Amino acid sequence: MSEKINPFKNARKQLKQACELSGQCESVSSQFEIISRPRRVIEINIPVRMDDWTIKSFVGYRSQHNNSRWPFKGGIRFHQDVNKAEVKALSMWMTFKCAVIDIPLWGWKGWIIVNPKEMSEWELERLSRWYVRELYKYLWPEQDVPAPDVNTNPKTMAWMMDEYSELVGKYSPGSFTWKPLTSWWSKGRATATAQGWVYSLLKVLELDWDSVKGKNFVVQWAWNAWLTFANILTWLWAKLIGISDSRGWIYNKKWLDIEKIRELKAWRKSVTEYKWVEYVSNEEILEKSTDILVPAALENQIIEENASKINAPLIVELANWPVTPEADAVLFKNKVRVIPDILANAGWVMVSYFEQVQNNINFYWEEEEIDEKLKKKMEKSTIDVYNKSKELNTNMRNWAYVIAMKRVLDSMSDRGEH
Repeated sequence: MSEKINPFKNARKQLKQACELSGQCESVSSQFEIISRPRRVIEINIPVRMDDWTIKSFVGYRSQHNNSRWPFKGGIRFHQDVNKAEVKALSMWMTFKCAVIDIPLWGWKGWIIVNPKEMSEWELERLSRWYVRELYKYLWPEQDVPAPDVNTNPKTMAWMMDEYSELVGKYSPGSFTWKPLTSWWSKGRATATAQGWVYSLLKVLELDWDSVKGKNFVVQWAWNAWLTFANILTWLWAKLIGISDSRGWIYNKKWLDIEKIRELKAWRKSVTEYKWVEYVSNEEILEKSTDILVPAALENQIIEENASKINAPLIVELANWPVTPEADAVLFKNKVRVIPDILANAGWVMVSYFEQVQNNINFYWEEEEIDEKLKKKMEKSTIDVYNKSKELNTNMRNWAYVIAMKRVLDSMSDRGEH
């Protein structure tokens, strides 16, 4: 990975900008260095017996960034493409994501280098259980609470929770979140990610004396949560005009029928099988005229070279780090507002926190109450970031980091950690 798109260096760059803007880091050589690096990065070797009775070894990572308010929190990803820089960056972003919405969780990230499409369900279960066996001494409800991420799901979490419970000798539903409902998954969790984005977007539009009604939007990636987000916006009378999946992009400047797209995905078909549309490249779709652009798939989609070609006044980051720091500067100069990832996509970790709390007290809320709590938190966090960014004439990402960083540093200071 080149230095330009190294995610860990980009994460440190974003944090340093916030440090300089706020003046909170009295000594860049001390406070900045403490909060811009993980506390520990663990690398493990996982032996798994395959269905043909051979044994394969898989490398796993776990980056624990900061736990000044306890416990660690973050997803476990199964993917063949990974490096330590990405794991460290994701754990750092998780710390500041939790801090900007002001919940007592801090960042970590887990990863196993594997292509799950090449494994059977039994092999994936054995891999999941071995991951827990190698790391369970670092996992418990008051210390570190994992959740799913790319290519993991509630079933994966159920295997891991069960293995952890076996190892510690007691049923421990609070050790993992986003489990199946039969294993005390929180109500409201299925739509929490999309609903959090919507609450943040609607609040920004409201503060701009605007509305989503009649707006058109483009979403990069037709995944379940992204489709739910698109569905909610269409209920609010916005129009989907572009969307993609791993096989390509489709675009229609009038509108796309979200129900047809959901039907295609339910049958495991590509959005490119949607008829009467324009088929475009990823580069072309990012430059199409739209009211709201939603990068929701991969990192580094909007970089310095294409930032000036963006033809949307508002970007909502649903993916992690889709806009580079260099592109941020160009977008701000061109008056393109960006709702940053550490705020916009924090809804899922909010409801993961609610699930952890419910597991630990063994009392469960109804979906309406959970949605009310999520809405209140997301709207307040969005207002705080929006107002300060306007007051100081900076982008929303910078002030989101300033708010999050102050909470981290204050917590560390009160505990005598620096």
